[in-house]
Amino acid sequence: MRSFAALAIALLLALSPTASLAVNPDELLADPVLEARAEAIGTSLRCLVCQNESIEASDADLAHDLRVLVRERLKAGDTDEQAKQYIVDRYGEFVLLQPVFALHTLILWLAAPALIVIGALVLFITARRRKSIVPAGADTLSAEETEALEQLGAPPER
Repeated sequence: MRSFAALAIALLLALSPTASLAVNPDELLADPVLEARAEAIGTSLRCLVCQNESIEASDADLAHDLRVLVRERLKAGDTDEQAKQYIVDRYGEFVLLQPVFALHTLILWLAAPALIVIGALVLFITARRRKSIVPAGADTLSAEETEALEQLGAPPER
């Protein structure tokens, strides 16, 4: 029973979210308000090494550098948007986990819904054409076909 409890605790610890562990204690700001702002900015910026994690959740060296840079910008008096724009100016819009909705990213935003609509239309048109190709009553056998099947020894379909 004791080993089961130890195994359960180890499993819980292994599966628990560890995103907060990525930020090192030496990176944290003394002001809790600034730290909360830095975390909010960090969760919206992509780790350029991991690419599907925010810089707050990543343990990569570049993510560490970006976390420190965001916190330095906030300590210098930048607003949240200025600090984020500072990073975007240096690394491009790819660093944003949620891309901006602008003319140059319009295809990114509209491609998936357009493909879904096109796929649904293709399925609808294909289904309609398939119905029109098969004539009505084609699933029943004529008297001649039934007689030929009986001669072959197969039971007629109905």
